[in-house]
Amino acid sequence: MTDFIDRRAVLRNASLLVTGAVLAKAVAAQDAAPAPPPFPGFTAHDVATSGGVTIHAVKGGSGPPLLLLHGAPLTHYTWRDVAPALAEDFTVVAADLRGYGDSSQPQGLPDHSNYSKRAMALDQIEVMRHFGFERFAVVGQDRGGRVAHRMALDHPAALTKAVFIDIVPTHYLYTHVTLEFVQAYYHWFSYLQRSPIPENMLLEQQRQAPPSGRPLSAAQLEYRRRNGTPAGVHAMCEDYRAGASIDLVHDEADRARRIDCPLNVLWAENGAMDRLYDVLAIWRGYAANVTGKGMPGGHNMQEGAPAEVLAELRSFLRA
Repeated sequence: MTDFIDRRAVLRNASLLVTGAVLAKAVAAQDAAPAPPPFPGFTAHDVATSGGVTIHAVKGGSGPPLLLLHGAPLTHYTWRDVAPALAEDFTVVAADLRGYGDSSQPQGLPDHSNYSKRAMALDQIEVMRHFGFERFAVVGQDRGGRVAHRMALDHPAALTKAVFIDIVPTHYLYTHVTLEFVQAYYHWFSYLQRSPIPENMLLEQQRQAPPSGRPLSAAQLEYRRRNGTPAGVHAMCEDYRAGASIDLVHDEADRARRIDCPLNVLWAENGAMDRLYDVLAIWRGYAANVTGKGMPGGHNMQEGAPAEVLAELRSFLRA
């Protein structure tokens, strides 16, 4: 289960949840490790939104606007091997989703609505408007793809093209639950439990040393830096809780609607999506114009196979 292994490895080896004595070790490790290199030629921005949060983003390049959205438990840094090359042809904005990285991490509301994909999509629409872009293309991986899906429904006039990486619709998954899905994505069902049950569970897991014993990479340290705080852990769990509650309400209300813009769907070869679903057939029930293919590199293919992902994005977005 390629994508299952990838996600668990990030959760463990990146030490996303850091408390007590582990926090002290984390700080020491970060002091000793080199800082992640910046995106060359990009500038950092913190954009206040109407939802009362601040979204962190980096922006660079020139050409048609392109928004890159990461998955969990990552940040915009996941695009480091793709964004600089895309910036040769596009004005690239790589943003941290609400709750992740250097964006705001608010306490979840009882109905989880402040972590709904509707709220998260509006954040990113306002980020792009801040930069002067009313229409743009979007690429979303994992949770970022789910935000981009909601964006395509709530703000269809804003999107010129969309790319979703290694997902099928949340609505489809929760209305077609199978044993195989639960086995591959059991963390979904763990994280959607009431707070602080999953938060405490994940915190306890982090008291154990990474199984490999290897030093953490610069990327792992960067993902841990903010996502590993108690607020960051809570935000991630709220993202998943929203996915199983308020997001389903919104998805059910919009089930008859379809994505209007051209959509390219990429999924991990031999990953859970590839094994369990006919990805293109499912998306054709949610979008009017869909293409796609399996890709190497695993669930986080923008890190596992950046050259291949870059080539596919260029081919689709330039056309």
